[in-house]
Amino acid sequence: MSERQTIALVTGANKGIGYEIAAGLGALGWGVGVGARSEERREAAVAKLRADGVDAFGVPLDVTDDASVAAAVKLIEDRAGRLDVLVNNAGITGGAPQAPTTVDPATVRAAVETNVIGVIRVTNAMLPLLRRSASPRIVNMSSSVGSLTLQTTPGTEIGPIAVAYSPSKTFLNAVTVQYAKELRDTNILINAACPGYCATDLNGFHGVRTPEQGAAVTIRLATLPDDGPTGEFFDDAGTVPW
Repeated sequence: MSERQTIALVTGANKGIGYEIAAGLGALGWGVGVGARSEERREAAVAKLRADGVDAFGVPLDVTDDASVAAAVKLIEDRAGRLDVLVNNAGITGGAPQAPTTVDPATVRAAVETNVIGVIRVTNAMLPLLRRSASPRIVNMSSSVGSLTLQTTPGTEIGPIAVAYSPSKTFLNAVTVQYAKELRDTNILINAACPGYCATDLNGFHGVRTPEQGAAVTIRLATLPDDGPTGEFFDDAGTVPW
């Protein structure tokens, strides 16, 4: 990374895994933008991070809204003139039920709008700032439930039947590969991360891992060396099959 302070933006960073990613990157001395829709939760997270010594700043951001994303770009450009790391962490489950035979199509649409199109919207908007970085990194928060290999392996139980959430992560994985192919002749590294089954409000806090544990793989991918991998899918144990 550059000798200048590294600047990161983490979407959905006001709580859970996103907050812990922001905390972990901030502990490295980075300036960290806390992207979130809720002003109250965003500013509370920023205050808590600052109290712990993190150079955090709030970024009002709704990944489903073009104007919100454009405003976030301007805020970061005015503050730092560039972006070194983008972590696309914001996501939703879409709610329940998600049985494919009975699901409301609006449930699927909502999951894809946030988990996939939101990532594309933010990534494309931030690319001009990322291109100004010496070592730009993009990390997309995925899940093992998006792995078609694992989903179709006999005897392997990978999450409940969820025709909105799981396929949205499969879609995100495919999008990550396409970005890596287009950007392979640049210095931008883009990868997908699986945090594991963490206890967050997305699953009613039923997960078996802490958000801090879930953040570790993303922090590793955000700090890859210049000769690091791109277009791959990782968890704490290593590569996850697509």
